[in-house]
Amino acid sequence: MSDDETDTTEARTRRDYLKYGAALAAAGLVAGCAGGGSEPTDGASDDAGTATDAPGDTPPDGESTATAAATESYSVRMAPVGEVTFDAVPERWIAYCGEYADMGVALGQADGMAGIGGADRYYTAVYDELPGVSVDSTPLEQYPTVRTREAFYELDCDVHLYDPGMLKNWFDWDQGDVEEVADNVAPFVGNLIFRRSDGWHDYRYYSLYEAFETVAAVFQERERFEAFQSLHDDFLARIQTRLPPAGERPSVMLTFEGTSEPETFSPYRLTDKGTSKKQWRDLGVGDALAGTGIENLSTENRGELDYENLLSVDPDVLLVRGHERKSAAEFRDTVLAYMEDHPVGSELTAVQSGRVYRGGYLHQGPIHNLFLTERAAKQLFPEEFGDVTGGEELFDRQRVADIVNGDL
Repeated sequence: MSDDETDTTEARTRRDYLKYGAALAAAGLVAGCAGGGSEPTDGASDDAGTATDAPGDTPPDGESTATAAATESYSVRMAPVGEVTFDAVPERWIAYCGEYADMGVALGQADGMAGIGGADRYYTAVYDELPGVSVDSTPLEQYPTVRTREAFYELDCDVHLYDPGMLKNWFDWDQGDVEEVADNVAPFVGNLIFRRSDGWHDYRYYSLYEAFETVAAVFQERERFEAFQSLHDDFLARIQTRLPPAGERPSVMLTFEGTSEPETFSPYRLTDKGTSKKQWRDLGVGDALAGTGIENLSTENRGELDYENLLSVDPDVLLVRGHERKSAAEFRDTVLAYMEDHPVGSELTAVQSGRVYRGGYLHQGPIHNLFLTERAAKQLFPEEFGDVTGGEELFDRQRVADIVNGDL
């Protein structure tokens, strides 16, 4: 047997361990209008979404059950795909974006990450603050934009943490492409959760920890998940007990503009239940766009606001996304400095008080969320939590590292 034949046989054997327990076509994936090109930026809505899973005696989404004790197989369920059965725990995996990649790292699976769908929106610098936690950048650099069928075949993973609806609506896939890759390479488990404004996403949404629980079921890491959930809940409870009364909290406007000399801004809504705004909801801040009639940014809505629009809202705090590769000081020296010199932008209350900040990651997982919540608390309530550039830590880095490293 040739080396090529050996490699093919070994790959096929591993793939055969991971297969669908139900036909993908029966899972009710949304057909949608295929759109080419790059991923749209963030948006929001208050739609709760509708689960498309068929009724029956199946476990709740995010839970797994042994389906054949003799082979130690188990099933995981998540919309839009439905139920997926694994005969072995996945070792080699890929995520589309930062939230699912971060979940894998949190569950101790960093060594198995083979690439990513969007490396530009996966921030790994936070791991530098966690003793003994790191992510090998090599596969991310080799495979930074895995979005084609050919790339999935080349990587030959055991599971794909992607929402197939996103592949179909953003990257010109069709249902046949999804089924082909799922059958011949590995299953999809994933749900686009960072925003809730896309019309094509008419199936169930998940909170950050609901999705995290599902990924934990995929990797059979229930104990690590529960440790993270406990740490998160305790951290959030301590933060929330220190917040000022609702009437004393600032009005906040969240926008996107990735240039250092911004002239227009894409609007987000903080009332959205998407995971990219979790820290702002948890801190109970008021959405400055409430009652304005300004629509959410989404695949369908690409509207932008100029400085006159911003001035008509005039929030206490302005958050600008698209600058997460900058430090807080670099952001102030570029974006804020430009706005201070702008003839209209300089009239904004947030600019005059220096309360224009980076808006946080678009795609945040459980580790990211701890750091972003800490940062947001300092941005909005510096009198209580300290300056955003200060060194006060609001959660235990060592405990996070211990969980990642399996010291539970």
